[in-house]
Amino acid sequence: MTDQYAIFGNPVGHSKSPIIHAAFARQTGQDICYKAILAPLDGFNDAVHAFVAAGGRGANVTVPFKQEACALVTRLTPRAELAGAANTLLFEGNEVIGDNTDGVGLLRDITLNLRYPIKGKRVLLLGAGGASRGVVGPLLEEGLKSLTIANRTVSKAKVISEHFAHLGPVTACGYDELAGRSFDIVINATSASLYASMPLLPDGIFAPGSLAYEMMYGQGDGPFRIFAKNQGASLISEGLGMLVEQAAESFFIWRGVRPEGFPVMALLQKA
Repeated sequence: MTDQYAIFGNPVGHSKSPIIHAAFARQTGQDICYKAILAPLDGFNDAVHAFVAAGGRGANVTVPFKQEACALVTRLTPRAELAGAANTLLFEGNEVIGDNTDGVGLLRDITLNLRYPIKGKRVLLLGAGGASRGVVGPLLEEGLKSLTIANRTVSKAKVISEHFAHLGPVTACGYDELAGRSFDIVINATSASLYASMPLLPDGIFAPGSLAYEMMYGQGDGPFRIFAKNQGASLISEGLGMLVEQAAESFFIWRGVRPEGFPVMALLQKA
């Protein structure tokens, strides 16, 4: 019998997850069916419980339900508990296990697909929302020289930096406080690219040989990528690889088989 999986979100029709997991299933010979489910904004729990009752084996969770998913589970993995958000659910009997694969997805894309080392680097993370919170822990565990979280509302960045301070050298600041500083990796985790915008950043933040990473994907040469190019960033990438790699980690959690992300990235880029 074909095992059932799904992604829950609102909106969710734009999700590439069904295409990605179908490709993973073909690649690994796994018999699964994966679909997108639009959950009502006030009915996430009911939608998940209905899916489980119908035989669902696991699920992904996207905006705006990642934090709500934490309240639904019976057990969180350490990385999901640290992030305060879950994007992957595993249903085992009466137990619902919540995990977070965002950080792993980002690291695998940068270190494996882009072949850009992270250890010992100075990293600037733009934004203090859920996208940032999900990757701070895994980044610090790689042994960074420093991690700076910059946000328009500095207090939000400070909450995150204090929460993760025990893992490594992390500080918070406003965008204007970045003047005169440079970084090896600059990650844009804000949603500004969706609105053809970007944070107001000073010149000179990209060190020689730096990586500019835009978490959003499919936006083309938006303001952040244009700014990075004009400022001399050596490598510029978007978050399609992160999307695929975090999905590969979810697939591994569910099936015990780790698919290759790079061929699926090529498939999506071709499409």
